Amino acid sequence: MPNSPFLKGFVYIFLAMTILIDSHAHLTAPELLPDVEAILERAKQKNIRIIVNICTDVISLETGLLLHERHPWVYTTAAVTPHDAGTSSEKFFSFVEKMAREGKLIAIGETGLDYYYRPEAIEVQKQSLLQHLHLARECQLPVIFHCRDAFADLFACADEHYADLPAVLHCFTGTLSEAKGVISRGWYLSFSGIITFKNANVLREVVREMPLQQILIETDAPYLAPQTKRGKRNESSYIWETAECIARIKGISVEKVMAETSKNAEDFFRFSTQ
Repeated sequence: MPNSPFLKGFVYIFLAMTILIDSHAHLTAPELLPDVEAILERAKQKNIRIIVNICTDVISLETGLLLHERHPWVYTTAAVTPHDAGTSSEKFFSFVEKMAREGKLIAIGETGLDYYYRPEAIEVQKQSLLQHLHLARECQLPVIFHCRDAFADLFACADEHYADLPAVLHCFTGTLSEAKGVISRGWYLSFSGIITFKNANVLREVVREMPLQQILIETDAPYLAPQTKRGKRNESSYIWETAECIARIKGISVEKVMAETSKNAEDFFRFSTQ
């Protein structure tokens, strides 16, 4: 950049005004909750202005609702995950349903199918997924999908019960063909710190091929810390590394990645950063 005080000042102002949105973090999970105030302060220092907090059980949802009251820029979603789907999850689903109908949630999720970890529970997972899709339709809320080794069934179920409605594939790690299936349905792809891993060349090719207009970024904190933080507990302030990785892959500025992915998140979740 030319050595101009005016241009440098403009860049600094632009960066100060530009924000990042962490579209998927588990702030009220036991691993993060004891330090959540410090985590939020570090996020603000890194220009993270909105975090979507994903709640997956009664305690994390109760705590998440209280966290939103203290920090209105931390928004709440909830669902029974495919890992937890089963008869014991009915109590939590009832709570999710109540909060959705009361307007306390900005999305239903993460729900979906995972045949990698729970191939023995396919029908139970499908039933749970259907419950969440019906709830999302009734409450006019977008859906956050978790999917692993189950895209054919997820697409078939969504096409029948959730056609032409908003969804995002969180922490996408599928193939290019599966990514195209997501994009063709008008959904978003959300990428995490996995794309920064040294062995993630195939996934980086997926990022390269996908339109920026349908990409969100996330941490999935406390999991999946990016390459320079591997082995550490992940948190929202680390999302910069994922944004910078996308910028390098696509040959664009990190500022453009920040602006576009934040706009995408605003459109999807229907909150405002103003």
